[in-house]
Amino acid sequence: MIMRPGLCSVTFRQLTAEQVVEATAAAGLEVIEWGGDVHVPPGDTARAAEVARATTDAGLAVCSYGSYFRPGVQDDLEPVLDSAAALGADRVRIWAGGVGSADASDEHWATMIARLKVAAEQAAARGIMLALEYHSRTLTDTAATTRRLLNEVPALSTYWQPNVAASDESALADYAALQDRVSAAHVFSWWPQAERLRLHERESLWRGFFSAASRAAVPPRDALLEFVLDDDPGILAAEAATLRGWIMDAA
Repeated sequence: MIMRPGLCSVTFRQLTAEQVVEATAAAGLEVIEWGGDVHVPPGDTARAAEVARATTDAGLAVCSYGSYFRPGVQDDLEPVLDSAAALGADRVRIWAGGVGSADASDEHWATMIARLKVAAEQAAARGIMLALEYHSRTLTDTAATTRRLLNEVPALSTYWQPNVAASDESALADYAALQDRVSAAHVFSWWPQAERLRLHERESLWRGFFSAASRAAVPPRDALLEFVLDDDPGILAAEAATLRGWIMDAA
C-alpha cells in the first residue's frame, strides 16, 4: 500500500478552510486532516459538512479529524465524533491526557486506560477509529509507554512523529517499536530542538522512515505535512513535492 500524502490543516491556522483546500489541491496532495481548533470546531456539524463538501469537490479526501480530546482535560467526545461523522472521517486523532509518562501515577494510568477504553467503544459504535497523538507531555511521549497504552486498549492505533531533539536513529527505533499500530505520520523537519527547517534538511530521517514504512506489514495509511517553515503557504508546493518523492522512491 502506498501512503497517501496529505496536510494537517493546523499547519495553516491563519487560512480559511476553503483556502486550505485550494492550497492542498494545488500542491498535488491527496488528503487533509481537519483540525478541531480553528477550521472544524467540535459539534459544529454544519460547518463540518461544508468543509467536507469543499474537500471532495476539489478532488481531495478527508483522512481524519485532528481533535483535542484529552481524557481528564477536554473530556467530551460526542461533539468530536459528531464533527468527524459530518466530515466523513473514519479516524479521529486524540491525546493521551496532559501528564508526561515520567510524572504519571498508577492511578493516572488506570484512569486514562479506563477512559480510553470507553472512548474507543463510543467511536467504534459510529464506525470511527481513535488514534493517539505521539507527543511530549502525554502518556504517549515514548515508544514504550505508547505501546503500553496500545496493549491495554487494542482498539486504538497511534500516529508517529519524530520526538523533538531525537537523532535519526532514535526516532526510527521508536517507529520500529510501534510500526504494527501506526495509522498515520506527521511529517516535519525540526532540528536541533523545535527550530523549523525545510523538509529536505532531514532527508536521512525521512527516507529512513518511508523505507521502513514501505516494508511494514501494515504501513501507515497517511503521511501528513505539519507545521512548515514560517507557516508559509508559499512553500507548500515544494514541500509536498519532496514528500511525494520520498513516498514514491520507497514504494
